[in-house]
Amino acid sequence: MDLRYGMNPQQRSAIAAPVGPGRWPVRVLHGSPSYINMLDALNSWQLVSEASNALDRPAAASFKHVSPAGAAVAGPVDEVTAELNGVDRAAVGALTSAYLRARDADPKSSYGDFVAVSQPVDAELAELLTRLVCDGVIAPGYAPGTVAALSQKRGGRFLVMEADPAYVPPRQEAREVFGLRLTQERDEVVLSTALLDDVVCGTLPATAAEDLLLGLIVLRYTQSNSVCYLRGGATLGIGAGQQSRVDCTRLAGAKVDTWWLRRHPMVRALAFRPDVRLQDRINWQIRFIEGDLTAEEKVRLSEALSSPMPELTNEQRTSWLAALDEVAFVSDGALPFRDNVDHASRHGVRYIAEPGGSIRSAEVQDACREHQIALARTGLRLFHH
Repeated sequence: MDLRYGMNPQQRSAIAAPVGPGRWPVRVLHGSPSYINMLDALNSWQLVSEASNALDRPAAASFKHVSPAGAAVAGPVDEVTAELNGVDRAAVGALTSAYLRARDADPKSSYGDFVAVSQPVDAELAELLTRLVCDGVIAPGYAPGTVAALSQKRGGRFLVMEADPAYVPPRQEAREVFGLRLTQERDEVVLSTALLDDVVCGTLPATAAEDLLLGLIVLRYTQSNSVCYLRGGATLGIGAGQQSRVDCTRLAGAKVDTWWLRRHPMVRALAFRPDVRLQDRINWQIRFIEGDLTAEEKVRLSEALSSPMPELTNEQRTSWLAALDEVAFVSDGALPFRDNVDHASRHGVRYIAEPGGSIRSAEVQDACREHQIALARTGLRLFHH
């Protein structure tokens, strides 16, 4: 298959081909994928397929630059997500709920995302996708009429791909870099709650174990170093590709704070004019939450509102953030210092899963005890590059 271009538009010669005589794991129903589109599709499909099988619920992911901005399984859609996306939360179907919850983790980053869902796209999800800014979708099938509807997006350039759920990848995988072919055995370890049996402090309820399992699956397809925060079957913040693990923890934690503060009454009181677009509303909410608006931004935000801008004080912000609780935290590699635990505890974390085995694992465990966090050691590293 000829790809639209490679990693960058100047890399005009790019192709995709099955390994050996094997069959294709995906097929293009509409559009022309680029190199990165293909990477997003292949990684995101694996994530949602594995998550759905492990948790026995429809799963969805919102991918950007070969890492998930958010991922979730089907579940309740809260008022904030429903209002923002103009849906009836009581009537939302399971598959649509999974994607709404996945995209809501970091809606700023999900602008122009690649969508992956574990079940065939139905009319409800297709209608939602026609209203959102996204570049493509991969699913194991499509209800009648949905491909035609989606094909109209982006001036006919929206990418629609179909995954083969029965496809079995080769045992060996390879890539070529600077004239060298690197080959390794595919990581086929089954991820399940059995990996969380070694709870070295605290107790792990079943709901937390499910969140931690989802986190392990998410990080398997996230560029390392990576961590994620989760609650209720959805990611709240994902940190990817940082050289320092604690920087990753802090970055993802800031996303958690933003997710939670978007639910603050003062943020919800921002009354935007009807002509202000959805993504502009999201971006203004986040800038308002960040609290460092420039003088020019204050003017522009006021012009976007139909009523005076409310004030979110530091005291209100601190009080609201302190109410977040029952959050799970997963790391794809061993936590090297207790600072990761100290920072995670500031974002409502009560459960942590990490491989263990660092020379300071005892200090990490002590930190968890101090913060009353349950710690499960998986013994399994999940780096992805």
